[in-house]
Amino acid sequence: MNHTIQLGRRSFLTSVAAVGGGLSLGWSIPKAAAQSANGAELGIWAVIQPDDTTIIRIARSEMGQGTLTGLAQLVADELDADWRFVKAEYVAPEVNLANKRAWGDMSTGGSRGIRASVDYVRKGGAVGRAMLIEAAAKQWGVPAGECSAAMSVITHKPTGKRLRYGEIAAEAAKLTPPTDVKVKTPAEWTLIGRGVKRLDTPDKLSGKTVFAIDVRLPNMLSAAIAQCPVFGGKLKSFDASKVSAMKGVQKVVQVDDSTVAVVADKWFLAKTALAALPIVWDEGPNATVNSKQIDELLKTGLDAKEAALGQRHGDIDAALAGAASKVEAVYGTQYQNHATLEPMNCTAKWDDGKIEIWVGSQNGDASLAAAAEAAGVRLDAVIVHKHHLGGGFGRRGQQDYVRQAVLIAKQIPGRPVQLIWSREEDMQHGFYRPITQCKLTAGLDAQGNVTGLHARISGQSILAYLAPQRMENGVDRVAFQGWTPEEFGYMAIPNLLIDHAVRNTHVPVGFWRGVNTNQNALYMECFIDEVAHAAKQDPLEFRRSLMTKNPKHLAVLNAVAERASWGTPLPKGVYRGIAQNGGFGSYTAAVAEVSVSTKGELKIHRIVCASDPGHVVNPDQVAGQIEGSFVFGLSSVLFSKITIDKGRVEQSNFNDNQVMRLADMPKVESVLVPSGGFWGGVGEPTIAVAGPAVLNAIFAATGKRIRALPLSPADLRAA
Repeated sequence: MNHTIQLGRRSFLTSVAAVGGGLSLGWSIPKAAAQSANGAELGIWAVIQPDDTTIIRIARSEMGQGTLTGLAQLVADELDADWRFVKAEYVAPEVNLANKRAWGDMSTGGSRGIRASVDYVRKGGAVGRAMLIEAAAKQWGVPAGECSAAMSVITHKPTGKRLRYGEIAAEAAKLTPPTDVKVKTPAEWTLIGRGVKRLDTPDKLSGKTVFAIDVRLPNMLSAAIAQCPVFGGKLKSFDASKVSAMKGVQKVVQVDDSTVAVVADKWFLAKTALAALPIVWDEGPNATVNSKQIDELLKTGLDAKEAALGQRHGDIDAALAGAASKVEAVYGTQYQNHATLEPMNCTAKWDDGKIEIWVGSQNGDASLAAAAEAAGVRLDAVIVHKHHLGGGFGRRGQQDYVRQAVLIAKQIPGRPVQLIWSREEDMQHGFYRPITQCKLTAGLDAQGNVTGLHARISGQSILAYLAPQRMENGVDRVAFQGWTPEEFGYMAIPNLLIDHAVRNTHVPVGFWRGVNTNQNALYMECFIDEVAHAAKQDPLEFRRSLMTKNPKHLAVLNAVAERASWGTPLPKGVYRGIAQNGGFGSYTAAVAEVSVSTKGELKIHRIVCASDPGHVVNPDQVAGQIEGSFVFGLSSVLFSKITIDKGRVEQSNFNDNQVMRLADMPKVESVLVPSGGFWGGVGEPTIAVAGPAVLNAIFAATGKRIRALPLSPADLRAA
């Protein structure tokens, strides 16, 4: 038995949640690796079939962001495969585990899908190419150095002899994979950097793609759940006899100490019976908490003496005390739900001491571990079928819905049970983006130069709730995302202090697309705009003056200003706003153009976004990610929020937690300025600049600063 399987369920779950370090990867062919059709395995990443079909194995999760295609591009480029023949398949988590995690980290989040995989997946492609060339050279009896690969063909350069990959792959697969291979330089790339067609689009358009919610199995049952509406509350009792005789109902089960489920032949029948089920909740001490109380709690942190240090340089106290003038503002944001289009769901089957699940998950390793823990079995008694996700945004990194499905299935052995959360359950039992407030104070000298800046965050800690083992001496580094020295664009400020007063509540929080970078960038970029106007300086020029130590930030700022024609006249009634940020290894900036009618009606006409992620794998996907991130970011700024009353979430669906709609969406222009030399994230960095750019444009249009979000129903009529 290999040592990885013997790892305890809890320790494994902890380890996969904390992954982020280096990986020791072997390139030998693992046993039982292939889920694909018959073909020749070249290392662990590629399977080539006789007709030249090249199947790339993917360890990360596809949830609409394009990771599946991007990772396949990286491997296929190094493999010199013809993109027309490329397909992709998921690596099963149990296969990865059984082979000492040869495929590496399966977690997909933090914009790490590409950037944390680049080195070892490219090496995997290069290994396959070397094996093909060596096999062809042996067949021809020539030195491998005389052979080259391109477009799924090996060519012997002196004679012009050619072999298709499908013709030589079987022989290549018999070779020992080399351990020392060189990957291509950027000048040698043929697929990386090109806008190739996505691999997942055709099946999605045709309806062939099976998301987890679409899974249908023989003898499958459906389950609907109800969880205590107050976070931290318990299930006191329920009367199953009142619904057991209803049409299609198979069983009413207690899932855990706060959850009950109805299992029926169809989900609608289960949901109907659940609505009729008499349930008594023990709501506990949190049943009196409301949003106003939470806001007041956060206010206590804005001037508290105790706070965790994010970064400090210079003497901020002396700088503010000696300032010729000061600017001060308090901003605040609300909880945000992930609001994935596909609600939480998982299908589980318990049979003869083994558990099998069908799930859309952002972390296949964690799903496997959670299923094993819930079932009370060894890790090697779990089979995980990974599906594409109908949205993740951080929510499907949590495994509560997997545990629930397994706990239900254990009570109905031998039959698969598909658990689907209702939209209301999904809206009211998430892991929300933390609520925070931020007090910012800047000191200016007589010439309008910034002499010092203090930013104090007050709000919840994600790590304290989800992963306390990742706290660093009581400090949650996630709370400072976007404001680390590498990300903060204004290091020319001579005296700086950024700190965090932790104010936790009973509301569960988690990683939401962009995480704390969203709030932090909005607070800082709106405030810098305030300081620029107080100093009577152009917002663009003011930012430039603070970026003398941050050339990459300055480059994207200049790029977006040039594309948006900053400083040139706009149509009457249209105004611009600008913002920039660094995060997830990338640099971004945006300019928004808006108008506000005399009735206070906002129209966002255009947003230009510049991004420097170092290297760009697929420009089309980056542009798509920018557009999608703006929908997400602007929704939280303009409309959506989660509020609390009587200890529970007040919103229940999209009617009272609105997101961006087609009529709200501006024209988006993407400017890619890859500077090379590093691999940054794409899906999350740009989300942070759309909101502050729009808010700064609103100020330009109306003279009003919007500091409490979401914007609706703020009065936007000109001051």
